[in-house]
Amino acid sequence: MDRDRVQGGLVAAVRGLPLAVVAIVCGLSLLVLSVLSIALIPLGVGLLTTPAVLDLVRSYAGWRRSLTRAWGGIETPEPYLPRPDDRRPGPAGQVQRCVSLLRDQATWRDLQWLAVDATLGFFLALLPPSLTLYGVQGTVVAAGAWRAMRGDFFLFVPMTSQLNALLAMALGWALTVVGLLKGAEVLRLHFRLTHALLAPTEKMMLNRRVERLYETRHDALDVSAAELRRIERDLHDGAQARLVAMGMSLGAIEALIERDPQQARRLVAQARQNSAEALSELRDLVRGIHPPVLAERGLGDAVKALALRMEIPVEVTVELPGRLAEPVEAAAYFAVSEVLTNAAKHSGADRIWLDLGHGAADGMLRITVTDNGRGGADPAGGTGLAGVERRLGTFDGILAVSSPVGGPTMVTMEIPCAPGNRAGHADRRAGSRP
Repeated sequence: MDRDRVQGGLVAAVRGLPLAVVAIVCGLSLLVLSVLSIALIPLGVGLLTTPAVLDLVRSYAGWRRSLTRAWGGIETPEPYLPRPDDRRPGPAGQVQRCVSLLRDQATWRDLQWLAVDATLGFFLALLPPSLTLYGVQGTVVAAGAWRAMRGDFFLFVPMTSQLNALLAMALGWALTVVGLLKGAEVLRLHFRLTHALLAPTEKMMLNRRVERLYETRHDALDVSAAELRRIERDLHDGAQARLVAMGMSLGAIEALIERDPQQARRLVAQARQNSAEALSELRDLVRGIHPPVLAERGLGDAVKALALRMEIPVEVTVELPGRLAEPVEAAAYFAVSEVLTNAAKHSGADRIWLDLGHGAADGMLRITVTDNGRGGADPAGGTGLAGVERRLGTFDGILAVSSPVGGPTMVTMEIPCAPGNRAGHADRRAGSRP
């Protein structure tokens, strides 16, 4: 026999027995508690007990998802909707929590899974150890235990003689061989069943995607409104004030040019200085909206230029097939800028590594920023990472942070996008300038 398959069958037998016991005991208990608690909702008692019971169900389902990943190698994401942030205190909040749980489709799928897992799942988990132990049982029967079983059956073999007992032993060992060779596949069926019932359906994933896009749309509108206010404030306090001062200087020059040429020349010099400062502020403002290097040379060169301006040495690796869509390039550029600024301000690092690449297989732009600082970065800690996450969410992108205390910190950003051939357009536009 195949040694690996036999070893897999033994492992399946060892794992299947406790898994079957857990499925029948915990699964049925939680199913009965859930049904009773939901049935008591009209009496008011269920409003208090249902959230606690369903939380237990979700914890149990989460543990089984981890077993499915560890023992079956099948990743099963959680399908639950996020909990409401505006939950009210007291009994009203408990009612709100109960209603939100019952409105979540994943709650009813959990209850459906409990029922199936306690029946079909229990059978699939118990089958590998049962098949493996039939050989031992048949041997015990053939050794003389058949006399105590006279009149009964071992499987379908009647216990009437020693010959039948030997036939039962042969049948038992045949089933043991089947269990050793096929036990791992049978237990994997159990994990596939768990995955099929606990993983989010396409409809649930679509609903979550729509909800996420709805949230990111509002975030994008808020970011755009804040950006417009910033531009208006910068124009009003900076360039506009200098242009007004320059206009006043020109008026004074017009009045003084004949009677006091010396004073007029001083005002001309001041007006020239105001115009230069206004032009510099306008260039900084435009660079903050869309850096010229990003428009002319693309994301890779723009990120390299950004790294050169950092006080901390930044090692940049870029592997891009060409230009990307302008909105994606802008979002990625400002996200990288924010992450690098956070690393410089808060990490205490003396070196940063930045990797920028595009996966041709999945069409995903991936950006990884790693520093050797003190660690402990948290998107919820107000360090700007939450804003980066909202910016990426507008493009259905994600941000992941790994920052254990003591470091290192790794920030990974992914944005789905397809490369575009825009290099020729950028070259022609740059070459057409006088």
